[in-house]
Amino acid sequence: MNIVENILISQPQPLTSPYTEIINKYNVNIDFNQFFKVEPVSVREFRAQKTNILDFTAIVFTAKSTIDSFFDLCEQMRIEVPETMKYFCSTEAIALYLQKHIVYRKRKIFFGDGTIQSIVTAIGTKHKDENFLLALADSSKTSLHRLFLKSKLKHSTAVFLKTIYSDLSQIDLHKYELLVFYSPADIKSLFESYPEFEQKDIKIITFGPNTAKEAKAAKLATYINAPTPECPSVSKALEMYLENKRNSNR
Repeated sequence: MNIVENILISQPQPLTSPYTEIINKYNVNIDFNQFFKVEPVSVREFRAQKTNILDFTAIVFTAKSTIDSFFDLCEQMRIEVPETMKYFCSTEAIALYLQKHIVYRKRKIFFGDGTIQSIVTAIGTKHKDENFLLALADSSKTSLHRLFLKSKLKHSTAVFLKTIYSDLSQIDLHKYELLVFYSPADIKSLFESYPEFEQKDIKIITFGPNTAKEAKAAKLATYINAPTPECPSVSKALEMYLENKRNSNR
């Protein structure tokens, strides 16, 4: 008899799945369903924000997809980004991704260690007088914007990516014993389709502190909030959950 018959993971099905072994070992069914997607804003949507890119002397990126959207919009609007523009990125990998659009060695590019605080550290006193444009997704404004306000750095924000919630209304969520959420947007999408959703006996696993925080705000009880030392990944969290259920039923 199955311990947990159906599990829903709010992600597209991976090409190489770490869940195959779990399915075989515990005799469970795992469905994958993307709860949201992120798309670039259109030229019309960007212009509605009344942001003039050439007013800024520095731009801040925290995602590769935002870089693509920024340069695509500049091309569509026939904006030539000056070589004097400074780029501040949250990680070295994101900074290196700029090579897709600009001649890297000729530009002034700085990066942090993955935290938003490290961006401000990279700015330091040397670049504090720049006029910064924070290139954001529509769901990520608050913490970076607040930090720049606190640091008294001249800046504005502009949204380059928008979140599109999936229509989940055809999914019978209560046929699942376990739901897995990877992002705060997964939970927002859930309530977009099911405003009156009640958890009842459904168990929930979340990945990442922001997802756990969103679950708590939505009054959802979580069974495991990964990553932890014991559960560094969702697959490990699933294994722990299923193993605990198996042992408790012996």
